[in-house]
Amino acid sequence: MARKRLNGPFVLSVHDLVRRPGEMSERTFTVPAPAQWGEGLVSVAEGEPIDLDVRLESVHEGILVSADIDTEYRGQCGRCLTDIAEPLKVEIQELFGYPGGEADDFEVQDDHVDLETPVRDAIVLSLPFQPVCEPDCLGLDPVTGEKLVAGAEPAGGATIDPRWAALTAYTTDHDGVADDRDAGKTEKS
Repeated sequence: MARKRLNGPFVLSVHDLVRRPGEMSERTFTVPAPAQWGEGLVSVAEGEPIDLDVRLESVHEGILVSADIDTEYRGQCGRCLTDIAEPLKVEIQELFGYPGGEADDFEVQDDHVDLETPVRDAIVLSLPFQPVCEPDCLGLDPVTGEKLVAGAEPAGGATIDPRWAALTAYTTDHDGVADDRDAGKTEKS
């Protein structure tokens, strides 16, 4: 694995913790999102502040990183396309192993840990797939394209989708047809 040069706002020095099991350090800082994180209807915009409350613990295998992450995502409601902005809170816990140890996803490099990848992954995986402006959002009126409001009838009255129109003739009273057939079966038995 090629080693990359460690620098950037998510890189933390762990020099005082390396190979000192039981030692701990806490840090709180804010960094801007280096790029847009997330695809689809919502994302964390480039430059959006990301607040991190990080705990670094030295263990035998490496540095255990626990973090509380706060930021905000923006985008559009999946039902009515209204602009939305919501807070996002995420927690992570990752072990950054020492070089040469067992295969870890992340490694301590030159007495530093780079939190960008685990922070980005946690944020992106926490974004809602179908975001809504409010839990009971009704979406858009199919005729006018305006946002539907609870209790309001769609424009043009209650229209029936032509594919379902045949069901309007259905009644629970079967006009005695099924009853006559059932009665005949009983008499023949």
